[in-house]
Amino acid sequence: MNLRRLKYFVKIVDIGSLTQAAEVLHIAQPALSQQLITLEDEFQQQLLVRTKRGVTATEAGATLYRHAQLILRQYEQAQADVKSAGQTLSGQVSVGLAPGTGASALSLPLLRTVRARHPDILLYINENFGTTLSELIMNGRMDMAVLYGDKPVHGLSFQLLMNEELFLVAPRSMGITQEQIAVTELRDVPLLLPRPYNYLRKYVDEGFARVQMIPKVVAEIESASTLSAAVSAGIGATILPDSTARVVAAAGDVVQCRIVSPVIKIPLSVCLSDHLPLSEPAAAVKDILLELAGDLALDVRFESGADSADT
Repeated sequence: MNLRRLKYFVKIVDIGSLTQAAEVLHIAQPALSQQLITLEDEFQQQLLVRTKRGVTATEAGATLYRHAQLILRQYEQAQADVKSAGQTLSGQVSVGLAPGTGASALSLPLLRTVRARHPDILLYINENFGTTLSELIMNGRMDMAVLYGDKPVHGLSFQLLMNEELFLVAPRSMGITQEQIAVTELRDVPLLLPRPYNYLRKYVDEGFARVQMIPKVVAEIESASTLSAAVSAGIGATILPDSTARVVAAAGDVVQCRIVSPVIKIPLSVCLSDHLPLSEPAAAVKDILLELAGDLALDVRFESGADSADT
């Protein structure tokens, strides 16, 4: 098996047509068909099914397609790393940032620092849901992501950046004036939270369960702008990590209140592939992320006074 044959196979699956793939690859269709036959002989599996609409991958073909993408990406990384050895770091690095998380506070500092230290690195930032970012990393289509969670998953590894405390963010009209509020005092507070599969929601539910309570959820919102507007409009309160809570609290006539008894913390981590090595540029960007996250953690502790004993 050779890399060219894998490239041909990936292109055929991407396009879904042998004829069109041959045109894009600038190779005669009979020659491309022969390359496919050779590949199927090597694996002793049928990889594609021909239909009136074109070709689609069989189950075996879909499996090879995923591996081929990873192999080709690793080869490209190896080429770039060898070419740039001893020179200024350059190349593309993709970083996912989950919206509505502490990751949002890292985006601008990350851009500035990468530009200052490694101007030849092309940084791609993708803000998306954590589940989507995780899938992109598993498939080798993204280098890393900053999101909530720290429990190992097959295909992924997590490096903890910081633990953020959760705060209540409520419209001032609710009359909540104290700096701290016990979970038991939230029994009748209408809450705007994400769906149950969301990591933040899971930690909130677990915190309430520790005092044998269920949060009073009146709406499930996963849009940061809509959530902020809904809280400011007095529709309900929400529960957010400290870094995000401060941003929402500053944007409207709302108050921020530390949740205690129990204190609820959520881990913010760098998510990586557990089997694909990072390119040298990606490793440099990861180091910057860790550095910036350390600074953010110190800022959060200092501004929130979270060094006080848990209540």
